[in-house]
Amino acid sequence: MVAPHDKPAKRPRDERLDVFRGLTMLIIFIAHLPENSWNAWIPARFGFSSGAELFVFCSGIASALAFGSVFVRRGLWLGTARIAYRIWQVYWAQIGVVLALIALAAGIDRLFDLGVLAKQFPSLSADPERALLGLATLTWQPDYLDILPMYLVILGLVPVMMLLRRLHAALPFLLVVLLYALVWTEGLNLPGNPWTGAGWFLNPFAWQFIFFIGFFSAMKWLPVPRLGDARLMLAAALFLVLSVPLSFWGVLDHWPAAQALHDLILPATEKNDLHILRVLHFLALAYLVLSLIEPWRQRLDRGIGHLLILIGRQSLACFLASVVLARLLGVVADVAGRSELVVALLNLTGFALILATAIVVGWFKSAPWLGLAPKPAVQPPAPAQPGLALQTRVREAS
Repeated sequence: MVAPHDKPAKRPRDERLDVFRGLTMLIIFIAHLPENSWNAWIPARFGFSSGAELFVFCSGIASALAFGSVFVRRGLWLGTARIAYRIWQVYWAQIGVVLALIALAAGIDRLFDLGVLAKQFPSLSADPERALLGLATLTWQPDYLDILPMYLVILGLVPVMMLLRRLHAALPFLLVVLLYALVWTEGLNLPGNPWTGAGWFLNPFAWQFIFFIGFFSAMKWLPVPRLGDARLMLAAALFLVLSVPLSFWGVLDHWPAAQALHDLILPATEKNDLHILRVLHFLALAYLVLSLIEPWRQRLDRGIGHLLILIGRQSLACFLASVVLARLLGVVADVAGRSELVVALLNLTGFALILATAIVVGWFKSAPWLGLAPKPAVQPPAPAQPGLALQTRVREAS
């Protein structure tokens, strides 16, 4: 029997989740590095969905694995407390990374007088009081710093879903659909710009849709189709292929009819409010990729896969590092130029530093100071005892 206070055995990690979270961190870095030519070749350029869907979907699965079991084992109140603690962490991570970027820009300006602070944070320079209040209340999110606030709000919905599940199994699904529908019918959003009145760039009430698809799947509330089904794989592949001409810049730039059709079916807010085509494209892509890698699932933790797993296991720290590195290396590119060689070196440098972050953070999380001290290779001789030596000489004299 297990003692009441024994910790439950940890669920084995799913290498696929860590691989894709690690891949997402690299894609986000590429997308956030200003004027990065590699950005033209990320998966988002070949279909409706992007790395953001992968990030949010994986976050939903990870949240179910990390927090869902707390609700099941310890009840609603302790589960809610666990979510509140995570929200607290994410909030201060957001505040910290914004302040770090402001300080970085100010430091670069002091050293090189490049005007980085005014370029990256114009609202802060023009209206500092409202900007600082907006940062603290999340009612202003500078460019490319809107992912964590969106995740924070969605986390706050998790206890609501767990409570609704207790009342009726269908209620969580109904709330997800209702919130998503209100986004597209009533413009439901949160204030995201105190100067223009615009809402959040990544509308959390829309993006919760794909988060909870991952969350509900991991909680076993939502049936998942069997991987490797030939008909489903064919349908997914066909949908993905048909989406390429409506997404790839190489087609859109040279075929006006494709651009016109793209604009017709995808409104300007298609990313802000997570258009349903983005959801369907991501699900088709996820099913096809998971089906294709299933025979090699046990080999994921090797080579490049192992490096991606290291990054994926420290996704929050690596995300924060990638945001700071993208801004810093963007300034380097402004000074050094953006030749293909420079861009390649900057991208590879960013990848290496993100991996280094994962390794260092993983080492600290392992708490090596709690382990047993290593035994010395050679035992030192015992110190001489004066009293014993005197007794020995007395015996010899007698």
